[in-house]
Amino acid sequence: MIVDPHVHVWLNDPAFPWPAETANPPSEDRSAEMLLELMDAHGIERTVLVQVISYRWDNSYVVDCVKRYPERLMGVGRINPEDPAAADHLSAWVEGGGIHGVRLSPAVGEAGDWFTNDELMDPVFARAEALKVPLLLLTRPPRLEDLARRLEKYPDLDVVIDHMADCEPDDLAGRKILTDLSRFERVYVKISHTWSISNESYPWADTHPLAEAVYQAFGAQRIMWGTDWPVCLGKAEYGQTLAVVRDEMKFIAEQDLEWVLGKTALRLWSFND
Repeated sequence: MIVDPHVHVWLNDPAFPWPAETANPPSEDRSAEMLLELMDAHGIERTVLVQVISYRWDNSYVVDCVKRYPERLMGVGRINPEDPAAADHLSAWVEGGGIHGVRLSPAVGEAGDWFTNDELMDPVFARAEALKVPLLLLTRPPRLEDLARRLEKYPDLDVVIDHMADCEPDDLAGRKILTDLSRFERVYVKISHTWSISNESYPWADTHPLAEAVYQAFGAQRIMWGTDWPVCLGKAEYGQTLAVVRDEMKFIAEQDLEWVLGKTALRLWSFND
């Protein structure tokens, strides 16, 4: 079974309005139905929807998609991390159904310093741990050091580092920060976005040493691929994001591919069969 743990969907529909702060929302739809056609064409059985930032903190469309296709889709939502009530908002989305996980996106630098604020972050981390939902982190390597300091408090929280923290292929210091997180048994990494950080064309071979280092540090049972559709389309076809892991990353042992392509994701997201 192939499970894609990372896509985004949206729909220009008054039922799912864009928030006022989204000045230029996407003009073309990327609906669940469009996604399902791609999944069927490429043999992908299940997919995790990650709330697109354009919708901000209203996860309604993701919830709607999951409720209509529960056997194929699960959802990860967003909450406003600078809202003191963020943990309660997380509970509402999870307990209301349709959301199984939360994504935070702290920038490197002053704009992301809310991630170091204990009064804001401790309730969110503690609530995700109590709700038994994974916390996804979209950031770059320097911010992972802040994550490491916080993880000591939450040994039962599953954390997923998205896109190998967008570590540049030649950033060996950043790579070490990333792989050092393997000491935390419940930290996972998506070996995705190779098309984004590469300086080459498909199969983006300059990123393979990074992916191999992550594989060696974390093991197959804590890494997973991902398309990041439709964001990938500017640099990669949907099918290439699968083929690069399945066919081109020769360092992954054959018996481990079933974990990287599906079983690891199923440890975190158990679909409604």
